[in-house]
Amino acid sequence: MGRTLPQGFVVDAAWLQANGYSSSLRSQYVSAGWLEQPARRVYRRPSPAPLTWQHVVASLQSYLNFDLVVGGRTALELQGFAHYLPQIQTEVHLYGPKPPPTWLSDLRLDVRFRYHNGARLFPKTASPDGLTSLLWNFRTRTGEGADAPPDVTVIDLGGPDAWPLAVSPPERAILELLDELPDHESFHQADMLMEGLTNLRPARLQTLLAQCRSVKVKRLFFFFADRHRHAWLTRLDKSKLDLGEGKRLLARGGKLDRAYQITVPEDLHGLP
Repeated sequence: MGRTLPQGFVVDAAWLQANGYSSSLRSQYVSAGWLEQPARRVYRRPSPAPLTWQHVVASLQSYLNFDLVVGGRTALELQGFAHYLPQIQTEVHLYGPKPPPTWLSDLRLDVRFRYHNGARLFPKTASPDGLTSLLWNFRTRTGEGADAPPDVTVIDLGGPDAWPLAVSPPERAILELLDELPDHESFHQADMLMEGLTNLRPARLQTLLAQCRSVKVKRLFFFFADRHRHAWLTRLDKSKLDLGEGKRLLARGGKLDRAYQITVPEDLHGLP
């Protein structure tokens, strides 16, 4: 077990059963202290460190074959773009083709997982497949038969094995966050985040904006980009993007931005 599962990582009963650990053997391992149970059907190799959501997600990506990527606000926070925002992290945003296991809600963690069907925003969802397998070498960023796709950034979780976590790069994460407006994210925090995104890659942005299925997201993106006049904005070609037609009411009592036909809070209308 020690050579199979790193300290702190979690797996479920089905994984253990498939790898030769019967129900009776699992019970013996728990009694002997070689495994612990943070929740029903969930097992963890004991570690002096407390269970964190990062290692839970890394376990899903590495061992349990869930094509889930950390995205949206959470990905921006992990990459240092949201450190000045007042909101304390209480949610972890996961994107992928199918939801995570239901036992995630049974774990005693200080965050709540929010699943998003990535295909709703992009026709091809980001996938960590091959990235966080045991064959992935974080230091050289190579894996057997797998290269890191452009829709995924790999973050080092630390520790002697440098376990990686697959997250959306900032170009994709900001679009995922804008999709949450106005119901789950605020205009003003999105504005603060966009102000700090000075080094986005225009070629990657152009590709993602062309793939993006949401007219709302694309209009919001350019609205905030115009406000902050980032250098990369001049290298984007809006003529090749479908920004749709008609007005979008996004902020009740707000003001219509005529360039993108969206209503925004009055104090955000125009350049800062």
